[in-house]
Amino acid sequence: MSLFHKKKKNKRTEVKRLLSYQVANLQEIGARTRQEDSFTFVNAYDVTLIKENGLLFVVCDGMGGMKDGKVASETAVTSIRQSFNDMDRDADMAEQLKKSVYLAADEVEKRLAGDGGSTLVAGILFQEKLYYASVGDSFLYLKRGKQLYRLNREHNLCCQKYLECIRSGNMDPSVGRECSEAAALTQFLGMRELSDVDCSVRPLLVRDGDVLLACSDGVGGVLDEEEILEALSLHSSQAMCQRVKEGIIEHAKVNQDNFTALVIRCLY
Repeated sequence: MSLFHKKKKNKRTEVKRLLSYQVANLQEIGARTRQEDSFTFVNAYDVTLIKENGLLFVVCDGMGGMKDGKVASETAVTSIRQSFNDMDRDADMAEQLKKSVYLAADEVEKRLAGDGGSTLVAGILFQEKLYYASVGDSFLYLKRGKQLYRLNREHNLCCQKYLECIRSGNMDPSVGRECSEAAALTQFLGMRELSDVDCSVRPLLVRDGDVLLACSDGVGGVLDEEEILEALSLHSSQAMCQRVKEGIIEHAKVNQDNFTALVIRCLY
């Protein structure tokens, strides 16, 4: 019998680290008389629920000049939350999110009979992938490394005219800006026959160090991309929100709109 015995190698089972998310929010009334923005996080503070069901974030900006913008934005947020809870995690999340936005639009239209509206930007982080959708002129940014990317597009006359020109072969980016109603919305939740939702067809893989900013136009329409990049380069999501607020205050716009911002920092 051999005096030598082969030693068995101890194989360690490698466990894949999952991203975690550090979130923060900012909401102020601006120069308006009442707050018409609404927002939500779902599962933001429960790692088990994030793993099982994902993390939802939503910003809705009720439209001034129409009937009860706060009711419109709250109705949309409530509808999206319910749809998120009912989603089949084994099915196409992008398509389900898109359908949930159309459902929210119907709910707002029913509630306010077509006389009220809201913008929306929403995202789901599930299995380290981002699914997003938007309607109107709210913003969704991604900071990756030292670069800032606008993930969604606006539904307004400026963008609509520019897209029409692109399709006709004119690539001049200034087209549409000269329109006197360039900022007028062409799509919003609550309008009759909503026809366009901007959404991700394929999910975006998120990475360690990525930062997401979802905000109303009271933020994205005031701060330029350099200012936003500076804010999202700080050490924590809370500090990022604070810098966004300080930047808006520094601009001191006489007619500053309500402003809402959600920051999600991705990290191991």
